[in-house]
Amino acid sequence: MVTIRKKTVGNHTYYYLEHSFREGRKVHKKGKIIGKNLPHNIEELKQEFMIGSMAEIYQEKWFDKFDEIKAEFLDQEKITPQSAREKETETFAIRFTYDTNRIEGSTLTLRDTANLLERGMTPGARPLSDVKETEAHKNTFYEMLNYKKDLSFNAILYFHKKLFEGTKPDIAGIIRSHQVAIAGSKFMPPFPAEIYPLLMEFFNWYDKNKNTMHPVQLAALVHLKLVTIHPFADGNGRISRLMMNFVLYKYGYPMLNIPYEKRNGYYNSLERSQTNQDENKFLQWIFKRYLTEHKQYLTEM
Repeated sequence: MVTIRKKTVGNHTYYYLEHSFREGRKVHKKGKIIGKNLPHNIEELKQEFMIGSMAEIYQEKWFDKFDEIKAEFLDQEKITPQSAREKETETFAIRFTYDTNRIEGSTLTLRDTANLLERGMTPGARPLSDVKETEAHKNTFYEMLNYKKDLSFNAILYFHKKLFEGTKPDIAGIIRSHQVAIAGSKFMPPFPAEIYPLLMEFFNWYDKNKNTMHPVQLAALVHLKLVTIHPFADGNGRISRLMMNFVLYKYGYPMLNIPYEKRNGYYNSLERSQTNQDENKFLQWIFKRYLTEHKQYLTEM
């Protein structure tokens, strides 16, 4: 939260902005003097100051470690044989496919998923739609890795269509025209008439920030903003997690899987950010998860 305060220095009184941010038990504070009089664009200045102060806090606590992770990850890739790198990618693809689909209700176990995607063994007594969506997700994941264009409106439509054209062709790659609700969540997604303007705003934001914001933060916010807009009738979580990894991969950072076992913390941080309009709750959760998943690339935690 950014508040306006007064500070007296000698015989002069100045206005200054103070941003306080709680992280666990620790409270971070940043201040900035803005002058003897309040400027007319004070709300804009408050927003800019908050973004800037958060960037400083994140740089100190998170971003230096993320950059260390990237550097070590790329160094390891250089000395790893091509066949071993391909195997690592396949292992991630299987685990990511299992977890992202399981979070959304798929009945396939991790072993079912591995047998299906590695050996072509179709699991018995499982819904055919779960099997098809598992195969489609892995194929879409690999297509994402080879996608040369940047994130765009057409890109999310294309990848959503690839995920669901075999099971839900009536909604695959189509922006929803009806209102939806999220089971078990207090957050209500935007009305259909709001979706296109919000998506255009989202891609303007992405284009403005993609070359200046730290890539891990950018990826996390792509996930948060997309899933909050909730543009599709189904599959919003899956497309948002896929696009998060698209951004990480594009900038050379190791990708991130959100385990099914961690879904409660994931959902809680997401809902808190959505209902309180405070992106920092979700960012903190993703940042901690990113460090945990890639701690092997750090010299010390």
